[in-house]
Amino acid sequence: MADRDTDALTGIETTGHEWDGIKELNNPLPRWWLYLFYATIIWSIGYFIVYPAWPTLSTYSKGVIGYSSRAELDRHMEEVKASRSAWLERFEAASVDDIVGDTELLQYAMAGGRTIFADNCAPCHGAGGAGAKEYPILADDDWIWGGTPEAIYTTLLYGIRSGHDDALESEMLRFGEDEILEPAQIEAVADYVLSLSGNGAASEEGQEIFLEQCVACHGEDGTGVADFGGPNLTDGIWLYGGSREAVISQINAPRHGVMPAWIDRLDDVSIKQVSVYVHALGGGE
Repeated sequence: MADRDTDALTGIETTGHEWDGIKELNNPLPRWWLYLFYATIIWSIGYFIVYPAWPTLSTYSKGVIGYSSRAELDRHMEEVKASRSAWLERFEAASVDDIVGDTELLQYAMAGGRTIFADNCAPCHGAGGAGAKEYPILADDDWIWGGTPEAIYTTLLYGIRSGHDDALESEMLRFGEDEILEPAQIEAVADYVLSLSGNGAASEEGQEIFLEQCVACHGEDGTGVADFGGPNLTDGIWLYGGSREAVISQINAPRHGVMPAWIDRLDDVSIKQVSVYVHALGGGE
């Protein structure tokens, strides 16, 4: 066997590999490192035996101790549920009005409601109820179906035009498409509607049409009728735009939003908590 080259600077034998004049030294790994490496191999074998590790065609090896992270999570969630049972019982027995009037329950509901809102409501209504295009702002004092805690709770339970048997329902007539009003009449009543919030000049004709066609849902003064889901037309808050063109379009062929019913998606305690949270966002009624 030919003698291997020895590095002149370090005196260590080389492997014979050289790149661009750089020689590779034949330095063995430290023994402590090798022992540690062997120990990890032994540990891994033991781990594979004790814990679930190997997938099979239909399941996996269960391990000697039969550990399951899913079962561990279930046990942990049961412990959490048990620790909250006293609170949950109080929530189940209380109405949303009772919760608002109870300092302890209110604090608990606000914390839970904030999380529930972020997970389920924020995609449409924005963080903190700031709203989005064609989705209502919940951080103001404008409530189409009523802003009391109980009214908000009912809205969340059954939704709006959600298809649920108890859903809140309202439908504005298509005054233009169904030829209930002439184009000139639609423009006149649109001007009157805008004047209610201080925009534009009202005409006598527009007021007469409004009193004939719109007061049932919006009230004689235009402040809205919550029982019928009639929006307030005097506050300058517009879901589908407040320009003259937008108002005319809504009168001609109105759009109607849909809110899902949460009764089958969230438990009653969660709905109560998020109702209280939403009520607090805009001051409620």
